[in-house]
Amino acid sequence: MKAFCLCLLFTSAFWAMRGAALSTPCQLRETNYGSVCVCNSSYCDYLEQPELNDNVHIVAISSSKSGLRFKRFDGSFLDKVFEVQDYQSVDENFVADSIVVEQNKAWLQLANIPQRFAFNVSIKTVQLTVKREQRFQKITNFGGAFTGSVSHIIQQLPTDLQDHIYRSYFHQDGIGYNSVRMSIGGSDFDLQPWAYNELPRNDHSLSNFTTLDSRDLQKIEQLKRLKSVGRLNDLKIMAAAWSAPTWMKSNDRWTGFGQLKSEYYQTWAEYHLKFLELMQSKNMSVWAISTGNEPLNGVIGFFFVHFMSMGWTPWQQAIWLSDYLGPTIKNSSQSHVLIFGNDDQRYTYPSWFRKMRSSRTKALDYLDGLAVHWYWDEVFGPQLIDEAHKEMPDKLILNTESCIGDKPWQTHGPELGSWGRGESYMRAYIQDLLHSFNGWLDWNLVLDEQGGPNYVQNHVDSPVIVNTTSRTEFYKQPIYYAIGHFSKFVPEQSMRIEARTNETESFSQLSAVGFQRPDGSVALILYNGENVPVNVALNDSQRGALILRLPARSWHTVIYK
Repeated sequence: MKAFCLCLLFTSAFWAMRGAALSTPCQLRETNYGSVCVCNSSYCDYLEQPELNDNVHIVAISSSKSGLRFKRFDGSFLDKVFEVQDYQSVDENFVADSIVVEQNKAWLQLANIPQRFAFNVSIKTVQLTVKREQRFQKITNFGGAFTGSVSHIIQQLPTDLQDHIYRSYFHQDGIGYNSVRMSIGGSDFDLQPWAYNELPRNDHSLSNFTTLDSRDLQKIEQLKRLKSVGRLNDLKIMAAAWSAPTWMKSNDRWTGFGQLKSEYYQTWAEYHLKFLELMQSKNMSVWAISTGNEPLNGVIGFFFVHFMSMGWTPWQQAIWLSDYLGPTIKNSSQSHVLIFGNDDQRYTYPSWFRKMRSSRTKALDYLDGLAVHWYWDEVFGPQLIDEAHKEMPDKLILNTESCIGDKPWQTHGPELGSWGRGESYMRAYIQDLLHSFNGWLDWNLVLDEQGGPNYVQNHVDSPVIVNTTSRTEFYKQPIYYAIGHFSKFVPEQSMRIEARTNETESFSQLSAVGFQRPDGSVALILYNGENVPVNVALNDSQRGALILRLPARSWHTVIYK
């Protein structure tokens, strides 16, 4: 047994040293809520993409509540047992909540199990079967939003610190994003509400929409730098409008109960086309647009939404899409731009599209994809998405906005270092990817210490928080690493494959999703949300069997050929 352990230790150490040349570890800092990784102008943590030496080599990239952040572990299928060592022993008096997740709904079990007690119980073994021949959807993109607030914060920073933000998100040594979302005009994360062609009023010809606004020109320069630092040839930009100029709307206001006046349906379609053409003229082509951000905000959400919004009913939006936007875009030089529908919460699925179809039978033909926001996913299960996918199997499905801190019962703004908020992302990503999603676009790439700035004090959390007081450092939160366990290791064109445990979804200690990557290798994302370690009996239909020993409250990306 001792010889076996020494052999395993030597093998792991050899592969770890071989793969760490371009990697730099997290500079961990404790916070009131947990811990963050600190970056400054001269240092930031990065992880080189792991390379597999042969068919038995296996790599685990691990993060844990105790302090692992993208820690690499190497092993071999020949060893039969592969253990991930946690960062440190946790204080024996530590008490935590136990999260129980069912794929059809999410709920919280307040277990409050002391760590000391938890480690005295026997370690459970969960069977995980991987069948590569069972293939599902392809991955298109992962990314985040480049809002006006993000642009404002980044512009204040030294160039070296800006570059670390770009590299952390978009370089392969970071978390490999290939996409951004941006607003057409303003959003709730701007310093003030704004739109193109605010003046002259009642201007059907949009005579004042001939150049891009200075705020968008600044974003374009930043995106150019982002692409250079991230070594991205193709950046998928998804654009959406929050509101038309107030003179196009029934209430003549940025927010509140108000819809687009029907006499401006064609003008609003041409507004979108002008934006696409002007972006292309700056060599920053847009990959996709949506039919508008959260259309229900201007219909039923105006009681609590005080930022820019414009209401649509599905029947109205079907007319605009079918008779105006769709033909305008598809019969133009921008016909390659994809159009996504809805851009609102899961609870609107699939009824929104059924109502659209009842208004204009061919309206959905103009849609290339469906855009979903995550904010009420813990209440409304993914069966709604399953129904929509069954009815529209040819459409891409993207989650196009997500953040934490928006609910009345949540901390408004960052909980710096919160592992629990990272776990919320981990559960949500796994659930969505198990239900036909092709990718995910998070909300703001960075925010300040308060979770802003913006014109309505709508403070929320973000994967990266910038110290805008000193302007010398930023903090990578657990949310950042939760996202990165997917975006970094599951590149575009990866195909989801079957990765199924032997437990019922309601009470599984382990959540898992698997992919076959373009190079043929497999990436498994595993989440142990309990206060106890778990053994995973992995059985791959082509590679064979291996026991993975994973620590408590941890996430892992496991890669092998």
